[in-house]
Amino acid sequence: MIHPIVSVIVPTKNSSQFLDACLSSIKAQTYSPIELIVVDNFSTDGTQDIAKKYTDKVFEQGPERSAQRNYGAKQAIGEYVLFIDSDTKLSSNVVQSCLARIQDKKFKGVIIPEESFGEGFWAQCKKLERSFYIGIDAIEAARFFHKTDLDAVNGYNE
Repeated sequence: MIHPIVSVIVPTKNSSQFLDACLSSIKAQTYSPIELIVVDNFSTDGTQDIAKKYTDKVFEQGPERSAQRNYGAKQAIGEYVLFIDSDTKLSSNVVQSCLARIQDKKFKGVIIPEESFGEGFWAQCKKLERSFYIGIDAIEAARFFHKTDLDAVNGYNE
């Protein structure tokens, strides 16, 4: 059985303090094949060097996350795309679960509850804030799509 390629797109901007954990969690997925794409917004802190340890597909694009996501999607060869923020770690079966969900239920997108990580006061504040949004569909956003559905709506509104 041939498995469809899933392109995981990570927009970054000065993300060096948590990018390694994010990208290693993507590489540790139980599902294969995965194409990893990092779209960096001209970081000055070594973010691109960390990204290049995990993938050759590291691009520079701005001015903000929606533009970065759209640019990454245009570079993607996968049948499906997953957008992950650089301060997020995935559990090992997220991609496999998203794929099963979207294929089984014929959804147009899959929401992945987010939990932030990191050290320090502001990282803990962000983690606490995101914990309030879990299960609130009006706040959480779909992050996993069939690429043709994403293309049909011209990606994210920039």
